[in-house]
This record gives sequence, C-alpha cells and structure tokens, in this order.
Amino acid sequence: MEYRDNGPEVVVMSGFGRNANWLRNIEATSTAEIDVGSRHFVAAHRFLPDQEAIEVVRGYESRNRFLGWIIRLVLSRLLGWKYRGSDSDHHRLVEQLPLIAFRPRP
Repeated sequence: MEYRDNGPEVVVMSGFGRNANWLRNIEATSTAEIDVGSRHFVAAHRFLPDQEAIEVVRGYESRNRFLGWIIRLVLSRLLGWKYRGSDSDHHRLVEQLPLIAFRPRP
C-alpha cells in the first residue's frame, strides 16, 4: 500500500485479517524475508497503529483515485460489508484488516 524510502519501509495490508497464515508465520518466526523490486532483506515488522494505518489507506486511495471503484469493490468483498471510503469505513477497515510495515532488520 505504501513504500517509504526512509528505512526503507514497506507497508502492506493483511487482506484476510489477523489470522492469515502468512501473518501468523511471521509473528511466530520473526525472520521474514522480503523482496521489493531488486531489494531482498530479512525484515523486522510492526503493526501500524490505527491513525497511521488510516492515513496510509487515505493516501493509497488518493494515489489510485481512478481505480477507486475497483478498490471499494475488492475491499467490500474482503470485509464482508459495503466499503465506501468514509471516515467511519476507514476506522472499521483498519480494525478488521491490519496494516503491517516491514523494514530491513538491523
């Protein structure tokens, strides 16, 4: 959903929630290996707090506004309720589908 040069840090959404197998594996082993473009690294991870996650979602929607209807459709299917992109929807979204940031492990 977002690439940050500082770090660098890559932010992704767990489309299947906190119980997604890939997320549970990362939490259990904490030795995730990440490929971003030509970069490959062993990553540390963190869950974004709600407000930071909401800002990432807003930024993603803004950068992809021409695909907004597709984004809302896909998120509605993942969430199980009609996602419209409102402020209250953003709050519900990040509670249900966490955002995780990965950066190279020191």
